[in-house]
Amino acid sequence: MSTEPEEVITQCIEVISRIISDDTVPRNIRRSADEIKKILLKKENSASIRAALSIRILDDISTDQNLPLHTRTLIWNLAGQLETIPVDD
Repeated sequence: MSTEPEEVITQCIEVISRIISDDTVPRNIRRSADEIKKILLKKENSASIRAALSIRILDDISTDQNLPLHTRTLIWNLAGQLETIPVDD
């Protein structure tokens, strides 16, 4: 796994894009995933801020009862990857 924050974010965007395009994922989850993608692409914020905002949304959607199991696993993995991004001083 890469340690460069921007590389981690790029990898996460790829996974988020897969979730957004997966028709088995409920629409509200795909909307939240799209929101995360927009946050991660917003380069004017630091990587740590983008990661923190995204993790908060991932935590919220990971508890959704309608979330397919395979997507829940992806979401947990995404959160874990984003948590490797160090907090800026």
